Amino acid sequence: MTTLTLDTTNPGQSDPAIPSKRVLLLKPRGFCAGVVRAIDIVQIALETFGAPIYVRKEIVHNSYVVTDLAKKGAIFVNELGEVPEGARVIYSAHGVSPAVRQHARERKLKVIDATCPLVTKVHLEAIKFSKQGYSLVLVGHRDHEEVEGTQGEAPEVTQVVSTVAEVEALLVPDPNKVAYLTQTTLSLDEANTMIQALKKKFPNIAGPHAQDICYATENRQVAVKNVAHGADLVLVVGSRNSSNSNRLVEVSKNLDTNSYLIDSAEAIQAEWLAGVNTVAVTAGASAPEVLVQDVVNYLQDMGYGSVDEVEVMPENVRFGLPPEIVQAIASAPPVQQ
Repeated sequence: MTTLTLDTTNPGQSDPAIPSKRVLLLKPRGFCAGVVRAIDIVQIALETFGAPIYVRKEIVHNSYVVTDLAKKGAIFVNELGEVPEGARVIYSAHGVSPAVRQHARERKLKVIDATCPLVTKVHLEAIKFSKQGYSLVLVGHRDHEEVEGTQGEAPEVTQVVSTVAEVEALLVPDPNKVAYLTQTTLSLDEANTMIQALKKKFPNIAGPHAQDICYATENRQVAVKNVAHGADLVLVVGSRNSSNSNRLVEVSKNLDTNSYLIDSAEAIQAEWLAGVNTVAVTAGASAPEVLVQDVVNYLQDMGYGSVDEVEVMPENVRFGLPPEIVQAIASAPPVQQ
């Protein structure tokens, strides 16, 4: 496999010398720092305390990861009422509302918080704006766990919008005292359209000092934008409930390049490859690299002999473990084998 560095200032570049049947393996792809941290937290908790370890919701939105952790002793539940009183529970990377935290206290649960720090940033912004008397507009998808958690920080003053039509229909007590936040895994283009609509409706609207869309979501979308023009097909490895993975498919299709979201190589349909010379492969931020390599191997078996890793930008972000697990590891006796 060769590695190419793409000049992002010239998205239309191409290399006529590259063989016709090939795979473009996008980089960055796959696990982001928040996902690595969340998975590490579950694995370390299992190693430190032993099974079972309860996890509220899917730790990250990927079926392979969840199944693998379940085999190791993690028990995934939808709500804390399913967790035995006094047991140890981990919050998923998507965050939880204050109501969930209160429920955990009432049930005397030992909590380990795996919320991504970039999601925590949005929660803190919601708290700040609500304390300052703002009406909050949260741009995102209502049924997503991250949005539910963020909205829960200030439910009385927060409205969720997903379309421009919903923005135009917004009613607030004071149009000059409005602030917006966004889900971290939105499409950059989608978010920009929504933010511009909000600024048009509320000219004095406030917002976060830095965008809420996370670096990994942005980087993977930028990579697709810079490579989709040179591909006949884009395959995105990720689960159906992964917001950022779905957005990668949308980005590709918006550029008129056919794209499919696949959980694994087994989901690829042979007819998708008919007349396709170049396949770009990427992965959502919660998809493990082993699944990506399975897809590459499948494509090679199908005659795509040239595999070029295309690095659009470097990505070296790391997040530390939460203090509660660091302290627990330091004080816990070793698990008896």
